[in-house]
Amino acid sequence: MSEQRHPTPASATTAAINRDAVRALPFDSDPAQDDVLRGFITAPDTVRVQREDGGTTWSLEPYDFLDGECPDEVHPSLWRISQLNRTPGLFEVCEGIYQVRGYDISNMSILSTDNGYLIVDPLTTVESAAAATRLALDELGERPLRGIIFTHSHVDHFGGVRGVLDVFGIEDPATVTVIAPAEFMAETVSENVYAGNAMLRRAMYMFGPLLPRGTRGQVSAGLGVTSAGGTTSLLAPTHTIATSGTSLTIDGLELVFQYTPHTEAPAELIFHVPSRRALCMAEIVSHVMHNLYTLRGAQVRDALGWSKCLYEAIDRFSAESDVMFISHHWPVWGQQRVAEFIQQQADMYKYLHDQTLRLANHGHGPEEIAERLELPDSLSQFWPNRGLYGSVNHNSRAVYQRYLGWFDGHPSSLNRHTPTELGKRYVAAVGGPDALMAQAQQAFDDADYRWACELLRHLLAADPTHAEGAALQAESFDQLGYQSESGPWRNIYLSGAQELRTGVPGVRRGRKRALDEVRAAMPVEMILDYLGIRLNGPRADGKNIELRLHITDDARNYVLHLRNSVLSFVADRSSTAPQVTVSRLGLLRIVDGVSDADDELDETTDRQARDALAEILDVLDEFDNRFPIVTDRAGLQA
Repeated sequence: MSEQRHPTPASATTAAINRDAVRALPFDSDPAQDDVLRGFITAPDTVRVQREDGGTTWSLEPYDFLDGECPDEVHPSLWRISQLNRTPGLFEVCEGIYQVRGYDISNMSILSTDNGYLIVDPLTTVESAAAATRLALDELGERPLRGIIFTHSHVDHFGGVRGVLDVFGIEDPATVTVIAPAEFMAETVSENVYAGNAMLRRAMYMFGPLLPRGTRGQVSAGLGVTSAGGTTSLLAPTHTIATSGTSLTIDGLELVFQYTPHTEAPAELIFHVPSRRALCMAEIVSHVMHNLYTLRGAQVRDALGWSKCLYEAIDRFSAESDVMFISHHWPVWGQQRVAEFIQQQADMYKYLHDQTLRLANHGHGPEEIAERLELPDSLSQFWPNRGLYGSVNHNSRAVYQRYLGWFDGHPSSLNRHTPTELGKRYVAAVGGPDALMAQAQQAFDDADYRWACELLRHLLAADPTHAEGAALQAESFDQLGYQSESGPWRNIYLSGAQELRTGVPGVRRGRKRALDEVRAAMPVEMILDYLGIRLNGPRADGKNIELRLHITDDARNYVLHLRNSVLSFVADRSSTAPQVTVSRLGLLRIVDGVSDADDELDETTDRQARDALAEILDVLDEFDNRFPIVTDRAGLQA
C-alpha cells in the first residue's frame, strides 16, 4: 500500500493536454447551455433525499465545486457535462409532458392523461422516486396515477417504482397498469445475478461512489451525476411490447411504441405521443456516446442493430416530432434538430461497427484498432457523440469481441501466464525490482503514464508490498484519470489510485440481511443455476447427491444432482431421492443466507433430505463484494 494518502495535482503535461482540448472542441457552439434550462418550473434550494432514519441517500451538495472554472485536473469536456448534469428540478418538456431531473443518474418523466398521470422510468431508488414524485405533484397538482412505463431493463429506470406508488397512495400494486418491453422481467433479473458480485465490485470503480467528490475525485458519471443510493423495488409488467407499431391508449392518451431490443439494454422500447408531437427515445440516444460494452461488465451490445433501430425511429417518428425527451440528460426541441440528433448517433454507432470490422478484416487486433480508430470530424464535433460515458477506444474493442471474441489470433496470446507469474518474469527480465522501478520512474517523468502503469502493474503483481511502486502507480493513475474525457474512465483510474493508497474499503462478508425485490423475482430455474455458479468444484469433488425439490408455489418439481463437481437439475423427472419441500422465496432466502434452512423448509421434509441439502450448501462459496482489483490479489479464493 502506498504511503501517499492523497491524490496528486495535475502534471504540466496533463494540464497542457486538457487546455489543448478546449481549443479542439466546439465550446463556442453549444445549444445545451440553453436547452438544459428550458422549461424550468421549480426546484428546491437544496436537493437532498433522506431515508426515514435520517440517512442521506442522494444529495447534490457535494458537487457545489462544479460552480467554478474547470481545473487542470479535469478534462474540459467532462467538466462541461458535469455542470450540465447538475441542473435539478421540475421541467416542462411540452404541454402535458414534464421531467424531474437531478434526483438520480436518470430522469423521471410525467405525462398528463385525461384524468391523471403516466409515469415513465421511476428512477433507481424508492427514496429518490418518492421525492421526485412529490416535487412534481406539489407543483402540477394531485391527480390519480393511470400507469407506469419501464422503458428498459436497467435498475435506474424501474427501481424506484414503490416510491411512486407510496406518494400516490396506492396500496395494491396489482391495480396499476405497468407497460414494459418483452422479456423485461427475465432480463431485469438475469443481467445482475450470475456475475452480479463481480459487476457490483466493478461498478464501484466505474461510477466512483467511494471516491471523494471534487476536482481530484469524482465529478460525474457522464451519463448523469452518479447513481442514487437507497432501496430498490420492482413491479411485474401488466402489458409487454414485442412489436413495433403497437398502439396503446392510456386514459385518453395514445402512445405508439417501437420495440428496440438488444440496443442499450437487452429489453428496451421507445414511444411516440402523437397528440403532443413528442418522442421518448428512452436511452438509445443520449447527450453522450453510450457503451457498446459497459466497463462494469455485461454482455456486449449490438452496434449494428442499435444503429438500425435508430434509423427506423427516424423513419417512423421524426417528421411528427417537435420534441424528443430521453431518460438521461435534457430534451431536444425542433423537428430538424430531433432528426439530426438521432441521425448523428445512428451514424456514430454504425461507423464504430463498420470501421472496427474493416480494420479487423485487414488483420488488426483489438488493441491496434482501439489505438488508431477515431471518429471523423463530422461525427466527433457533435457534442452528444463525445466519449463522455462510452469511448471509441473501448467501444471498438466491444465490436471486435462480439464478432471475434477475446483471442486476437496471435499464438502468444493463446496461453499467457497469470498476472503474478507474468510480473515475476518481467521483473527478472528487466534486471530486478530496482531496475524496473527506475524505468517506470523515467516513463512517469517523460509523461508516458500508460507505459509507467504497465511496468508498475508487473512490479506489483510480483511484489504487492512494494510501497514505492504502489505510490508511483497511484500517481500514474491520477494523471490518466485527470486526462480522461469519459466519466467512467476517470472514475476507474482514480478508484485504482485510491485502492493503492488506502486499501479495499469496507470488505463485506457473511450473510445478507435482506432480500431486495429484484432478486426476489428470480424464477426457480435461475435460483438453481445460481447455486451451480456458487458450487466450489474442488471442494465438491467426490460427492454424489440426488435430491428432489418440491416448490410449494410452483407447478413443477425438480431433481437436483451433485456429481462430477457439477450441480445440475432437471424438471418434472421422477425420482426416489429424498424430497425437500420449500417455497420459492424460502429457497432463495436459504441460498442467499438470509435465513436458515430449518426455518424455511416445510415440516414434511425429513432428516435425510435436510442432511442432503446441508451437504450441498456446505460446498457453496460466499462472494465478497469488495475484492481487490489493483492491490494484492494472491489471497483471492480459488
